[in-house]
Amino acid sequence: MDKYDPDVYNGLHFDELKPFLDAKVQQYNTTKFIPTDPIQIPHLFSKKEDIEIAAFMTATIAWGNRKSIINNAHRLMALMDHAPFDFVMTHQPKDLMVFEGFVHRTFNAIDAVQFIKSLRHIYSSHKGLEPIFKRYAKEDSLQFSIHKFKTHFFEIEHTRRTQKHLSDPLKNSAAKRINMFLRWMIRPNNSGVDFGLWTTLSPSQLSCPLDVHSGNVARKLGLLKRKQNDAKALSELDKNLRQLDPKDPVKYDFALFGLGVFESF
Repeated sequence: MDKYDPDVYNGLHFDELKPFLDAKVQQYNTTKFIPTDPIQIPHLFSKKEDIEIAAFMTATIAWGNRKSIINNAHRLMALMDHAPFDFVMTHQPKDLMVFEGFVHRTFNAIDAVQFIKSLRHIYSSHKGLEPIFKRYAKEDSLQFSIHKFKTHFFEIEHTRRTQKHLSDPLKNSAAKRINMFLRWMIRPNNSGVDFGLWTTLSPSQLSCPLDVHSGNVARKLGLLKRKQNDAKALSELDKNLRQLDPKDPVKYDFALFGLGVFESF
């Protein structure tokens, strides 16, 4: 894709935009970011599978008030005895009663129970989360992998209402939460923020977690023209972030998010 005309970059030429955003990545991609972000939840654990499940469950409820997200994610970990992988794999039907009364916005106890059952299926029948995403990965995208993951996640008996809590890019969703989860798992932990646990996949395949904050900042910078935060907008943003850094385009999530949330850019 050709570079945008420099004038669309909010007064910044392309050669000025990259250093500006790179500096913002350096500013926000540090361990100081962790205490303010839901990523703090998987950082409570050291075992790969515990980190994966904690991250996946936390990302699933990561919409709305950040304090509420973090508090409810802590509650989910407590309900799983702070041993999420062991709970997923060894739970008995009676153990699932602990989720009664849990609610985060529209994600409730029914959904939590279904997620636990589906996660056990993923680990038991598909050897875990990473192999599924690897199996369906494209050279420069994991969006088809997300679609196929959802298919496998709900290939067991499930509550229909819970399907809405896993987005599908093939249905034009930006899939912000699961793209965030994938960033956590795949980007190297050079700065101590992301985990770099999934070494069979590359940061170059990631897509930016597109939400209100990152979308608004991207539009002000001329990185995004589409008004809706959907799969088409994500594709547009991906292409332009890959111009800035084809090997690690999603590092700019830190810049876009930081500018939007902390600087009201």
